[in-house]
Amino acid sequence: MMCSYDFTVELYFTLSKACYDCPYNKTDCSRPHCIPADGVSRGINVVNRMLPGPGIHVCEGDTVIVNVKNHLAGGVGTSIHWHGILQNGSQHMDGVAMVTQCPIPEGATFQYRFKAENAGTHYWHAHSGLQRSDGVYGVFVVRQAIEFESHLGLYDEDLPEHTMLVTDWLVELSINTFAHLHHAGRDSNPRSMLINGKGVFHEFFDSTSNTTSYTPVEIFHVTQGKRYRFRTISNGILNCPLQISIDGHTLTMIASDGSPFEKIEVNSFIIFAGERFDFVLNASQPVGNYWIRVRGLGVCGFSKVKQVAILRYAGAPDEEPTGSTTWEDADRPGLKLNPWNMKGDESNIQVSELKSRQSGKAGLKEIPDKKFYLAMDFNKIDNYHFHDASLYPILALQRSKQLYMTQINHISLRLPSSPQLSQYSDINQSEFCDSESTGKNCTEEFCECVYRLHVQLYDTVEIIVIDEGVTFNANHPMHLHGHKFYVVGMDKLGQSTSIEEVKRLDENGNLTRNLVDPLAKDSVTVPDGGYVILRFHADNPGFWFFHCHIQFHLNTGMGLLIQVGNPNDMPKIPKNFQKCGNWKYSGPEEEKEERDCVSSSSCYFSSIYSVLIFMTAYVVKFLFQLDFDLELFE
Repeated sequence: MMCSYDFTVELYFTLSKACYDCPYNKTDCSRPHCIPADGVSRGINVVNRMLPGPGIHVCEGDTVIVNVKNHLAGGVGTSIHWHGILQNGSQHMDGVAMVTQCPIPEGATFQYRFKAENAGTHYWHAHSGLQRSDGVYGVFVVRQAIEFESHLGLYDEDLPEHTMLVTDWLVELSINTFAHLHHAGRDSNPRSMLINGKGVFHEFFDSTSNTTSYTPVEIFHVTQGKRYRFRTISNGILNCPLQISIDGHTLTMIASDGSPFEKIEVNSFIIFAGERFDFVLNASQPVGNYWIRVRGLGVCGFSKVKQVAILRYAGAPDEEPTGSTTWEDADRPGLKLNPWNMKGDESNIQVSELKSRQSGKAGLKEIPDKKFYLAMDFNKIDNYHFHDASLYPILALQRSKQLYMTQINHISLRLPSSPQLSQYSDINQSEFCDSESTGKNCTEEFCECVYRLHVQLYDTVEIIVIDEGVTFNANHPMHLHGHKFYVVGMDKLGQSTSIEEVKRLDENGNLTRNLVDPLAKDSVTVPDGGYVILRFHADNPGFWFFHCHIQFHLNTGMGLLIQVGNPNDMPKIPKNFQKCGNWKYSGPEEEKEERDCVSSSSCYFSSIYSVLIFMTAYVVKFLFQLDFDLELFE
């Protein structure tokens, strides 16, 4: 099928005039264009005045067409990335500004067109600036025919309304927090979070009735005796892993990032920025209302950020579940999947332990064609964007004002002046670098460039990503565009580690790899003081982003580009594809043409050609007139 959507991206506001008397009158909160969020009044960026934006639910093989119109204020550009869609054959539709396309200018429309060729739970979000953090995101589910469904028979219902999109949430536009953190030293810890754009945070006190009101939470409806497939997506913004559980129920986990694995029953799971997990919920409990709890870890743990939704059985009263909803209450004991910064053990199952249910294992041969070691950390160095070495160097400031840089191999990614995929010849090759070609000692001097890894088409690529963990107890969820990778190994070695230690372990054969049945994903966290080993088959030519999905880490350069193939392997550029890049004034166009024609041999031959055309036309006209005169004479 051809599935068409119209997206209008614009600056908007929570609890706008469209909300009338929300939240005092709860029905007003459901009016069109009303976005209550968590009750905090703040600017947002949205699509079609919805939060989250429109959900896309299509079938495998459908052609998706999305017309994105940019109505953001102030001349801000935008682009939309289809997170989890591999775009093999439609590489220019990946939606990464200055990598696969130019940003869509204000007032312009850009049409995305691609086939939904890989089934599973995905999502879409802005890939320009900080717009994803402020509301430009939504669900993208690609369903497959039931005969291809790996877990057919485990559930009775797979409904769009059982999709759960969770995110940590700031109380102001993200650009304000970003600027305050990086230039003035305040913290960036989220204070709230949302489930499907809804949540409880701000209190509304009515002095007349002496009552307190809150914005509504999301409600998921089930019928006793049925089994439901839930699809969970994290639009995580900052270092805020989210622990999810449902009171009175266990969760049968069945898939991640669109890839099925051998089912496993857990009490809770943790989801990191960019990840997706599918689980089956057996509605076998007494009819009633049950809390769905989301508990923030990492920086969200400092402020004890949490959120709730309601699981409501058919026939249950329209009321909240019993029991308190504190951050501590959401710490569900028992078996946990995907732990934050912990080794795998009998209570914590790492994703590297999950067994794939998919056939076909291209990229799992014993010796890869290319191997890269990538070390990540917060580095104490004068970044000229935020520290002036002569005026306010990092070493001269108190700790709260010192900005440590999130880097890979001590390099910060700078995006090029034109998109590599469509304007490769417009980019000076000196802009590109890797860890061997910066020409600097990057441990002592700030290094910034178009950080690129180059592999050949159809290479088997292994990337060992290390979080050295020297500075903070944090984490970095890494996302790869254009390919899925196999998570063939993962471990936490200690409170910190180093690229040298991991290399020694690898050389001595002490890094365990599962090359038989590892799970394929596109997003995975790297344990602090540990590593992950990723494998992928480079069968999709293009320039592909590999980056931390924590928004502020990405915006300060924690990423790189993987070039798959050589220029002659790259896909054809769509007709009249948008261009952008550097420009330098060289005089009015008319004068330039005149100067060119004075010295250019091409202009000389063009002039002769024009004269010949004129003479030919004159001769034809003369002969025609002569013939006409002879007819009159006869």
